[in-house]
Amino acid sequence: MSLHEDAVLVLKGYEDQTELRDLYLEHLSAHPDGVYKPCGAGHLTASALVIDPVRERVLLTLHKKLGMWLQMGGHCEDGDATLAEVALREGREESGIEQGLTLVPGGPVRLDRHPIPAPCNWHLDVQYAALAPAGAVAEISDESLDLRWFPYEEVASVADTSVVLLLEATLARLAATD
Repeated sequence: MSLHEDAVLVLKGYEDQTELRDLYLEHLSAHPDGVYKPCGAGHLTASALVIDPVRERVLLTLHKKLGMWLQMGGHCEDGDATLAEVALREGREESGIEQGLTLVPGGPVRLDRHPIPAPCNWHLDVQYAALAPAGAVAEISDESLDLRWFPYEEVASVADTSVVLLLEATLARLAATD
């Protein structure tokens, strides 16, 4: 199965944000290359909000280009088989937590569509959440200006609405699986 086919299956199984989900599916239907950066109409990305539920913290990266505190995430690459793998790879690369990150069960937590500079136009982000292992030590990557653990209650004061909504959806997902 190709990454494009996996993305379609993942999105068809995602039951929230139906209008946005349908827009993603329309994009993929119209663009066989819609999961990759060269697609000029926009492309899918995958991200992972790294959380430490035991200590009630979230790991955010200060994005080098945007200067904003965000979850880990990025572009699909040749060789990626699934969106979940992309989110987990990006989580590991950008957090420096090489071992023990695991995605929260249940597939994507949210979708977020945001404009980016031309020629790409749009990121269609499929957002997952990842649990950090006990005692995880984060290590800053080349893609980041800073990397920091924030208590859940501080996220709204440092990050934009999309990150706050992702954290809320993640905490709801975790509560539902307890």
